[in-house]
This record gives sequence, C-alpha cells and structure tokens, in this order.
Amino acid sequence: MKKEASQAARGFRPASVHRLPITGRKAPSIPLLAFAALILGAAALACGGVFIRQSELPPTASAVYRVGLAAPLLFLLNMFAAGKPGQSPGAPGTGILQGHRRLLAVGFIFSGNLALYHWAMSLTTLANSNLLANLAPIFVVIGGRIFFNQRFSRGFLGGMSMALIGAFVLISARFDLRSGFFHGNMLGVASGMFYGAYLLAVSRMRAEFSTTAVMAWSSLGSFLVLLPVTLLMGEPLLPHTLHGWLVLLALALISHVAGQGLIAYALAKLPAGLSSVTLLIQPVIAAALGWYLLQERLDAAEIVGGLIVLAGIGVARRYS
Repeated sequence: MKKEASQAARGFRPASVHRLPITGRKAPSIPLLAFAALILGAAALACGGVFIRQSELPPTASAVYRVGLAAPLLFLLNMFAAGKPGQSPGAPGTGILQGHRRLLAVGFIFSGNLALYHWAMSLTTLANSNLLANLAPIFVVIGGRIFFNQRFSRGFLGGMSMALIGAFVLISARFDLRSGFFHGNMLGVASGMFYGAYLLAVSRMRAEFSTTAVMAWSSLGSFLVLLPVTLLMGEPLLPHTLHGWLVLLALALISHVAGQGLIAYALAKLPAGLSSVTLLIQPVIAAALGWYLLQERLDAAEIVGGLIVLAGIGVARRYS
C-alpha cells in the first residue's frame, strides 16, 4: 500500500492505462458494416442517372415520383419497425409539429438538392452536373466547422482533397465551362451545397431517429415541395408506357429507398465528413456503369482519376 501511494504521489499510473503509442494518437476504428452500407448506397445513387436518362418525364417530375412512390413504403417499414419489441422509431412527441417537423425540414433541404441537380442536368452537361453536385464534402467541412464547431485532422483534409482532385481528373475530358453552360454550372454548385446540408442534417437526426423514420418523413417533406414546383413549371406528370412506370419505380426503390436509406443508416455510425468524401465514389461507379451498360469507353485519365478517388477515400477513412 505504501509503495502504491508513493507511486501515485509521484504521478505514476498502472501500465495498463498507457494503451496508446507514444508516437501519436490512434484514430478510432470505423465500423466496416456501416462503411459497406455507404458504398452500396453510393452505388444505388449512381444508378439513378441511368434511370433519369430512361425516364419519359422531365427531370423534376421524375424526382416527384422518386420520393412520392418511396414515401408510402417507407412509412410502412417505419410502422413495422416501431411495432418490434425493443425497437423505437425515435420520434419524440405525438404530432407532426412536435415530433416530425425537423424531419420534414430535412426533406425540404433534400428537395432543394434534387430540384437543383435535375435542373442542372437540363442546362449543362451530365459530367458537369454530376461533379458539381458531388462537391458536398467541401460544404460539409465548412458547415460542420461553422455550425457545429467540428474539427478535421490534416490527414482527413488531405484525403478529401485527393478524392476531389481525382473526381476532377475522372471527368476532365467531359468537363465544360463554356459560358453557355454557366447557369447550369451554378445550379450544380448550389445542388452540392444543399446535398452537403442534407448530409449534415441527416447525420444529426440519426442520433435521435431511426433510419426508416428519417427516410419516411424527409421523403414526405421533399414531396410537399417538389410537387407544387413541378405543377408551377407545367411539367407532365404521367408516363406514357409501362416501361416509363417501371423506370420511375426503379428510381424510387433503388436510388431512394435503398440508396438514401443505406446512407442514412451509415450516417448514424460514421462521421458526416467521411461519409461525404466516400460518396465521391459515385462518379467512379457511374463511369463503370457507363462502360458496362452503355459501352462508354474509359480513357487512361479517367481510370487514373478513379484510382485517385479511391485512394483519397482510403486516406480520409484512415484519419477519420
């Protein structure tokens, strides 16, 4: 006892306390299941561009069906989850205004991303709109620092920069900044801002709400914004063929329910900054889909860009 007291007085601690190496602090481990869900979610979102191109409706009207067809299924899944023993949808309070108004607000943010991204697709090249909409990591880092006082390591910021550079290299052959595309390019940047805000908001909401609750109520919020906007724009709302309906159903189930659902699940377990950087894998997956499904050839620069994106994601994951 006297020896232990003497050691404590001199600042000694048991050897078991010193678990970290002297050379530096070890980064916390990243849940592999959540990271895999994020990758699969990004792949499902990348398929959305194929569905939008095959849709018989204008882009914004397609977005209405994307959230409108998904919302009923998501509410059913949320009711099923709420009925399980030990499961809670995480919705405090009893009415929309008390328990779900913040989730509806998340949907309002997401509707901004969808509308601006689809408008950008009609005013600029697909490559431009895809890249600019995926500038979300920059806005996630800025928003997290300003609003939530989040700090990011130099290693993470280096990985983010590497992934962004790779994304630019990936689409460099198709990137066009001519004045004729100026408005579309600006809409693409704005859609990236909204998507960054959406990722930050979902990351916060997933600390209180289940994945199905977040997806169901945010889908309803998006629908409440997109439908009036589409009607005001005078876009048609009815597909002409069965194929048109099946494309919209695939857009809702694959890109929204599966894609955004997996991302919402991952955001509860991963940092928002890492998630936003990892989602830069979307242009890589889209390029692979184009090569496989549409016979779009990839040149050496595009392959190198994809590898740089993957390397940047790996670095960002290591230091998150």
